[in-house]
Amino acid sequence: MITRTRIAAVGAIAAAGLLLASCSEGSPSGGGTDTGAPSDDDGGLTPVTVGVLTIAPSAAVQYGIEEGIFEDHGLDVTTQEAQGGAAMLPAVSTGQIDFGVGNPLSSLVASAQGVDMRIASGYSFSLEEGDDINAVVALADSGIESWSDLEGKSVSVNAVNTQGDLTINEAIEQDGGDPSSVEYIEIAFPDALAQLDGGNVDAVWIPEPFLGAALADSDTYSVVGSPNQATIPGLPTMVTFTSGALADEDPELVAQWREAITEVLAATEEDPEGFAQTIASFTGMPEAAAMDLRFERLSGELDPQLITELSDLAQKWGFVENEPDLDTIILD
Repeated sequence: MITRTRIAAVGAIAAAGLLLASCSEGSPSGGGTDTGAPSDDDGGLTPVTVGVLTIAPSAAVQYGIEEGIFEDHGLDVTTQEAQGGAAMLPAVSTGQIDFGVGNPLSSLVASAQGVDMRIASGYSFSLEEGDDINAVVALADSGIESWSDLEGKSVSVNAVNTQGDLTINEAIEQDGGDPSSVEYIEIAFPDALAQLDGGNVDAVWIPEPFLGAALADSDTYSVVGSPNQATIPGLPTMVTFTSGALADEDPELVAQWREAITEVLAATEEDPEGFAQTIASFTGMPEAAAMDLRFERLSGELDPQLITELSDLAQKWGFVENEPDLDTIILD
């Protein structure tokens, strides 16, 4: 299965390194579409606009379009690219975009701030065991071998107050260290290893494909640990979300979407070659590189307990001031 293969190519697939950058700033590339009654010229399909990032996992939505899976569920899906998952939230909340694919923490933070967001389904998940799809890496001769060794050190993340520093804080505390002594520095994933090599940071939090490059060079780099596995094994890296208005006004459409995206994600697992072809065209990476990607687990199913644990961590570390109403946020 594509979820278990290793990454071999790095330089040409920098876009995939934005895998967990869904809380970065940005703006949607255009307007949405009306999700009202089907038009006469679309075969009775309901038009739906989905906000995506131009990264490898998001290609599953395009795969569903190309394979006709959304059509089988009565949906005429159009994707709309965004520069960051957080940037989708205003567009979703105002109805410009019907559904977004992004980091669940962004939805929790928005909800805690009074934005009526609802998590509609699962999408992608960190691996519960083995080499995870993101990890903290240090130089092999640095002496940093455990989470508590990060005390007083600088660690790069793609953006602060996201799932990176959240889970690292928890992992350090569980190991008896003091997370408050860690300096988090924002560095884009493609630049992280170079900054580590240059001595500008003591450790870096990186996803695939950059993690694969570090794993392949064990003489230079060592993996401190996988913070997701240390804190919330199987942590959702992306979910699909929608506005409270759409969820309340058109629950049938939300149910259609959930059923469709669940089938789409299952189909990508069964068709790694076809999915790789879609990834290549969607992201611009070489098809051979797309075939070699080690992926998260893709699934539309979502265990609410994982979101509860994420919410608890966000409250514990001050990422949200008010407790999100998970009974409302997580749709049945």
